[in-house]
Amino acid sequence: MLTSLKGKSVIVTGGSKGIGRGIATVFARQGAKVTIAARGEDDLKKAAAEIEGDVRHEVCDVSDWASVKAMVDSTAKAQGGLDVMCANAGAFPQTKITDMDPSEWDQVMATNLKSSFLCVKAAIPHFEAAGKGRVVLTSSITGPITGFPGWAHYGASKSGQLGFLKTAAMELSRYNTTINAVMPGNIYTEGLQDLGQDYLDTMAASIPLKRLGDVEDIGNAALFFASDEAGYITGQQIVVDGGQIIPESLEAIEEI
Repeated sequence: MLTSLKGKSVIVTGGSKGIGRGIATVFARQGAKVTIAARGEDDLKKAAAEIEGDVRHEVCDVSDWASVKAMVDSTAKAQGGLDVMCANAGAFPQTKITDMDPSEWDQVMATNLKSSFLCVKAAIPHFEAAGKGRVVLTSSITGPITGFPGWAHYGASKSGQLGFLKTAAMELSRYNTTINAVMPGNIYTEGLQDLGQDYLDTMAASIPLKRLGDVEDIGNAALFFASDEAGYITGQQIVVDGGQIIPESLEAIEEI
């Protein structure tokens, strides 16, 4: 059993939907004080009301330094400091390179990669004041390990997070702060609900565990990285994908 996170102050960016909401739900269930941050106030209010526990919300543009700093400082003031930063916010429009406007590339990089830097930078003074801290990045198997047509910008941003992670782990060590990343595979979120059962079944068939992941599967991994028990782990990443990246072919799956 992990050491209790009851009363810990936690921020989850992109926390109103999908994986972010799953992370927030797991931390709130453990008694943490959770702030979810995103652009859409209506979605934030809805999620904060529906997640059981001590959950508040802050409107934030994670690609903008002033917005991120204001959100982090406000959260620390409201929650008595900051213990855990879950930099989860991400965008994943699907556009092939030949059709992609350069502005779309820039926006995905800002939302997915620049935001990780901004969240860490804004959190450092609060970790320094507390004498310790935890950062958990939500990366992906797409980019660092796998590829998918239309997600060149997304994959590049998620690979970039892991490059940032290594140096950040060294720089954050002086504040007794760790930083690690969770790399989700195919996770069932609101974005997949409209794709139809046949599509979902096809996706699940390529995974050895024969099912898509749940958002709380990612939340549980983030919870471990935030725990006292993970205090000697930093600059690392963990794949949470039901074994998706293991088979060398569909035929290998059929042999199970």
